[in-house]
Amino acid sequence: MKTRSILFALALSIGLFATSCNSNDENKGDTITPITGKWSIVKVGTNINGIETLVDPPQNTSGCDHDYLNLKIDNTLTSGDYDSAVSPCALTTVSGTYSRPDSKLTTVINGVTTTYDIVNLTLTDLKLRQGNAISVYIR
Repeated sequence: MKTRSILFALALSIGLFATSCNSNDENKGDTITPITGKWSIVKVGTNINGIETLVDPPQNTSGCDHDYLNLKIDNTLTSGDYDSAVSPCALTTVSGTYSRPDSKLTTVINGVTTTYDIVNLTLTDLKLRQGNAISVYIR
């Protein structure tokens, strides 16, 4: 009886181990990594038919800090935009809220709701997709 119990526990352990191992390590947005923090946009682009094309963001003004998205722990956000149209590297901010249902990020800024798919989230990188548009941020 004791041998049967040990064999059953061993078989159960092997089964759990085999199902938890997956060769596909691609991050699909579902992680325990916190999304809170200040994220600076570093690349934008498209993903068409699985081909991703990324470039430096045209919204980042040369010589200024990168535009950013600051996601706070209380589910509020601040979006920062550096612009030199009026004065060099003038910062304009707008506030809003965000939520993170499943592998999505939903923002509400000035009454406009936008939902992004979280393609990748690590401690230092955040990649968002909305339709074919891709945005890459770093912390």
